[in-house]
Amino acid sequence: MKIAMAQINTTVGDIRGNRDRVLGGMAEAQAIGADLVVFPELCLTGYPPRDLLSLHGFVEANLQALQEIGAHSGPMGALIGFVDRNPKQEGKPFCNAAALASEGRIQGVVHKTLLPTYDVFDEDRYFERGADIRVVPFAGHVLGISICEDAWNSEGFWPKPLYPLDPIKKLVEKGANLLINLSASPFESEKPLFRYRMLRDHVLRHGLPILYVNLVGGNDDLLFDGNSLALGCHGNVIAQAKSFAEDFILVDTENVKDLGYTEGDEVAQLYQALVMGTRDYARKCGFRSAVLGLSGGIDSAVTACIAAEALGAKRVLGVAMPSRYSAEESCEDARMLACNLGIGFEVIPIEPMFKEYRKSLAKAFAGRPVDTAEENLQARIRGNILMALSNKFGHLVLSTGNKSELGVGYCTLYGDMAGGLAVISDVPKTGVYRLAAYINREARLIPENTLTRPPTAELRPNQKDQDSLPPYGILDSILRLRIEEHMSVDEILKQGYDSSMVKEVLRMIQTNEYKRRQAAPGLKVTSRAFGTGRRMPVAMRSNWIPENHA
Repeated sequence: MKIAMAQINTTVGDIRGNRDRVLGGMAEAQAIGADLVVFPELCLTGYPPRDLLSLHGFVEANLQALQEIGAHSGPMGALIGFVDRNPKQEGKPFCNAAALASEGRIQGVVHKTLLPTYDVFDEDRYFERGADIRVVPFAGHVLGISICEDAWNSEGFWPKPLYPLDPIKKLVEKGANLLINLSASPFESEKPLFRYRMLRDHVLRHGLPILYVNLVGGNDDLLFDGNSLALGCHGNVIAQAKSFAEDFILVDTENVKDLGYTEGDEVAQLYQALVMGTRDYARKCGFRSAVLGLSGGIDSAVTACIAAEALGAKRVLGVAMPSRYSAEESCEDARMLACNLGIGFEVIPIEPMFKEYRKSLAKAFAGRPVDTAEENLQARIRGNILMALSNKFGHLVLSTGNKSELGVGYCTLYGDMAGGLAVISDVPKTGVYRLAAYINREARLIPENTLTRPPTAELRPNQKDQDSLPPYGILDSILRLRIEEHMSVDEILKQGYDSSMVKEVLRMIQTNEYKRRQAAPGLKVTSRAFGTGRRMPVAMRSNWIPENHA
């Protein structure tokens, strides 16, 4: 069978626009002689629709769009992800579903069986699991249609399966001779290769070809990398779609050639993910331009490079906001970066405003030494300037803080945290340096001084980040073990880290939860980001930790 894999970029809630993308894909597939075209999971509503599902008329509109698509279908089949009503009297009102359209109508519907409810997923909040697993006959084949998570519970592949059911195995037992998975699988580092190994395990276990069609694009904090795959019955790669871009590929399921799996460079994938996420967040939220503070440091430099590629250099404005503590070279490095990128650049000194703030607060602060209150005033003045430019010109404000800073609260609420999108908030400081090296691989866009100068917030004389924090290599490792690998204090200490340092880092993580709760949405690129997938209380105590580890 010749099948077109339509790896499209949908927008959540844009049902008419998503419908038109599907119709366009169907026309393209028909023109190149496809027997069937497959679209991603929930492509009509966009993924994830979240509480839009509870709004009157939303699900009905997606069902109407599905009927319109069915009416336009011909002999070629189309598999489309949509939200269906739950046909049962009990349970949640909706089902995550896929429909087969052909010959002017909807020929069959399947419902998702496994509903992920972990990390960023919350499908059990909205959907009822499929009551049965059924195959769908089409064009002389028996299609085993599954939806995303249904393929993530293979017996034997997982040391401890999350669910008691293997839907792929059940489809094979019911006579499927071609496996198809409609997916909306978010990106994180190393996940594309893992998905390939998981899909290949299904093929080798059952001896059947599998087509996996994944969503691509950014929706809020979630990034979908595409990387759709088609594997022949021997586990051979017969097609692999692009990463972080729409793609349309015609696949012959009888193909015995092996193209081999293409594994992208990890840092290159990270950069492409952030560019795509920034571009889609701005576009889907209606922004045409962006503004950010340029400090001369590496975080703002990397963020500016991502923004320039995502939106175009002419649509990015960098603003240097020097204070009495800013080194002259900081502003010069910022200017050089802006020149190298071709983005707009302005200098707005904050010293006059800082003086007025201190004058106004002199009576209230009388008898108190200068401390972080005065430091944070500077960051908040800068945040106000960026927000003023946003209000006046319609720019999206990009905050430039990294995961290391956000993790331990080395950032100022309503200051450098101000913004509409936190581009690198899931990238640790050491990862920011790797991104900078990648950006500079062909030309030195980021000035050398930015790469080699010790990181500093420049909020007091001769300030360095390492005055307040452990070395970033150590800090990032402790954060990864705690946040992403969920290690206990004992487990982290067994890795050889200093006890007092570990305790202090974990204390900072906990006490700064209130800051992260108020942070701008950040692009998720690791297995656990500070965002929708990590739900920690703000008002809490840790008396459950043994006293010697408190």
